[in-house]
Amino acid sequence: MASSPPETPGSFRQLSGAQRKAFFAAWLGYLLDGFDFILITLILTEIADDFDLNLTTAATLVSAAFVSRWLGGLVLGAVADRYGRKPAMIIAIIAFSVGSGLCGFAWDYWSLFIFRAVVGLGMAGEYGSSATYVMESWPKSMRNRATGFLLSAYPVGTVLAALAYELIVPATNWRWLFYIGIVPIALALYLRRALPEAAEWKEEVEGRKDVTTSSMLFSARRRLPNTALAILLSAALVFIFTNSGGGATPWLIALSVLCFVAFAVQLAGRLWPVMIAIMVTVFCAFLYSWPIQSLLPTYLKSDLGYDAGQVSTALTWAGLGYAAGSCLAGVIGDKLGTRRTYVLGLFVSLAFVFPAFLLPAGNVVLLWVLLFAMQATSQGISGLLPKYIGDHFPTRLRAAGLGFSYNVGALGGAVAPLAGAAIADDIGSLGTALMVLAGSLTVVVALIIGFDLPARIGRALNIDSDAPAFVQKERKTTSGR
Repeated sequence: MASSPPETPGSFRQLSGAQRKAFFAAWLGYLLDGFDFILITLILTEIADDFDLNLTTAATLVSAAFVSRWLGGLVLGAVADRYGRKPAMIIAIIAFSVGSGLCGFAWDYWSLFIFRAVVGLGMAGEYGSSATYVMESWPKSMRNRATGFLLSAYPVGTVLAALAYELIVPATNWRWLFYIGIVPIALALYLRRALPEAAEWKEEVEGRKDVTTSSMLFSARRRLPNTALAILLSAALVFIFTNSGGGATPWLIALSVLCFVAFAVQLAGRLWPVMIAIMVTVFCAFLYSWPIQSLLPTYLKSDLGYDAGQVSTALTWAGLGYAAGSCLAGVIGDKLGTRRTYVLGLFVSLAFVFPAFLLPAGNVVLLWVLLFAMQATSQGISGLLPKYIGDHFPTRLRAAGLGFSYNVGALGGAVAPLAGAAIADDIGSLGTALMVLAGSLTVVVALIIGFDLPARIGRALNIDSDAPAFVQKERKTTSGR
């Protein structure tokens, strides 16, 4: 018999055995997700040499996983809302594992692009299902820590990927990094047998077929139109992010936006303007973080001339900073509040972004320190993002609402490497391009979250919702009268 997560625990040690088990399983899944996803950024130069690609074209392979993420977030989020968080998490792990393994067999640019898109489907589902699974298994008083601690797994996965790159690529070739990406399937088999379902979902949603996202999106009368809409949107995004659209690209972008709005209206109902605002917030967040995530290895190798070992060490320190920052953000977020902590972390990060990319080659130890501090504050603070987004949706819509809005916004990650490479081509410095994008977009995101724009839009439209972002505000207003 499911019971609500207790409100009294204040530390990890006070959680029940089932809650700790749920966390560690989801954490391990997200670690392997980060390992598989980041591999492409480590070997862009090797792939470009093998397939005779320039840097801008090779960078679109990073974008491939982002092109499919919206679909993974939508479909696997709907599965999680209808059938439970655990089965969606298992499907996601299998998807990104199979996609990663297939990448090792790629024979040209397009085959690798397609296989990376499969990885994107799984990663999107993993983000939404794991985050909602842990949040809804933990007490509400600890949910910033739940997501902050969970997202610390992703950079640990990137650190392991960097170490694997250092050990494997010089001795063999880049394909072996992808072959080992199929290992997480073993975790999926374990999860299927060992984990309970999230208590909050079981109490509020299980058995209610009429209120979940799957019933809204995939009902008999909507199934075929939405399938056609998904195919049209996917084709438009492929043309856009492979630079194949030519003069039609502006029209393809407009078409994509309309398709996303159509899905948001169906998915969120009256909350759709709030969902669109969250998508914009996440899009900007990826524009400040993903140029560094995706192009930092290339910058260290091409601009600073570091070898594979030095690149691996630098990425290890950056990843450790990200992990430490995520955990710290969760602890502070439960004390100061999600938005206040988020904005504070973003502004502190600006003190490290500019020195990190103005540092000349040869200052290896100082580079490690700056990358650690920069990622702890700028990227680590995103450990609060699932909690921030999830607060805008009720439990019955949370997995798909979080998964879809986050992964549509994550298209900023597809734009980011292209923007970074294009700016670098114009000004002749990849480091300066990364510094400009990270610095400017950090301020934009801080302002959006600081002024609470998504929830403010919802309140301005008099949207009635039992989502925490609206209920909490309502309680504060009532108590202040």
